[in-house]
Amino acid sequence: MSTPRRAFESVYLRPLNGRKTNPPSRRDKRAIQYFAYPDWKFDRLRKEYPDGRYESGADIADDEWITLKLDIDDTRVRVSTNGKEELALTDSKAAPEAGAIGLWVGRGTEAYFANLRITPR
Repeated sequence: MSTPRRAFESVYLRPLNGRKTNPPSRRDKRAIQYFAYPDWKFDRLRKEYPDGRYESGADIADDEWITLKLDIDDTRVRVSTNGKEELALTDSKAAPEAGAIGLWVGRGTEAYFANLRITPR
């Protein structure tokens, strides 16, 4: 097992907030979320950027395959789900470093990954 990183960026999906599930207002714009640990957790980003620029709605739902594409370089992060770009950040809070890529599933969540492809520039 490797040692956890002290700082990292994260993009995560919240399918129950996807537009296909018709969630209540506000949650419908939180299906994709970005944060940069430890300084820029999602609650701080929401507080300091109430315009929601670090989260986005998406046409996703639970109990379905979701195609996820991340395009990352320097201070830019673009997130696409099912072939549609949903979140584009030109001011991510931490410059990406070369290194590990992690796949994480929250407690109590069931998820499957297939056809993972990493293409360096």
